Amino acid sequence: MIKTVIFDMDGVIVDTEPVHHYAYHQHFKELNIAVSDEMYATFTGNSTRNVFQKLKEHFNLKEDVEDLILRKRHLFNEAFDTKPDLELIDGVLELIRDLHANGIQLILASSASKSTINRVFNRFDLNQYFTHKVSGEDFPKSKPHPAIFLHAASLSVAPKEECIVIEDSTNGIAAAKAAGIFCVGYHSENSKDQNLSQADHVIHDFNALEFSVLQRLDV
Repeated sequence: MIKTVIFDMDGVIVDTEPVHHYAYHQHFKELNIAVSDEMYATFTGNSTRNVFQKLKEHFNLKEDVEDLILRKRHLFNEAFDTKPDLELIDGVLELIRDLHANGIQLILASSASKSTINRVFNRFDLNQYFTHKVSGEDFPKSKPHPAIFLHAASLSVAPKEECIVIEDSTNGIAAAKAAGIFCVGYHSENSKDQNLSQADHVIHDFNALEFSVLQRLDV
């Protein structure tokens, strides 16, 4: 029986990708580098630190990774605070409330920074539902490395065999499977070019994952 649901954030709880896209591409212009759409798509599920480590190596950037992170974060926060149409993914708040009301433990495991996670959770009043929030900035390797999900599962009230992960990215699903955790792939219209084929179960709508459905999954 499932006791804990581990949520990714970007693309699953809230679509911050357009804000990230804006901030990254503003920064790319400042750095005078040309990042292709194909290369950018591979960053999905990675922490900002990992992205800039890759960019620094690929483009031989002279700037320190920490300075690059701070600049991008500034651009993101500026856009986040001024974007009026930032909303939760359709149906996810109802799912969160349904699972919480039925005694399911909820844990966040996101590649986003702590500051971004807190901005989202404070803006949408989500702290009341989650027992833990785990940020990818605390781990040297990003998804598809399983470290973040192994840590999230260690915070569960139950063994990882009674946990599931909800992910929308190729890297996130690979990380969940590498951690040995049942993964529900969410086919988000906002997450482009992502391969959900490794997921154990795929949904296109959060209404398809209410508590009663969750208990029937063959975990």
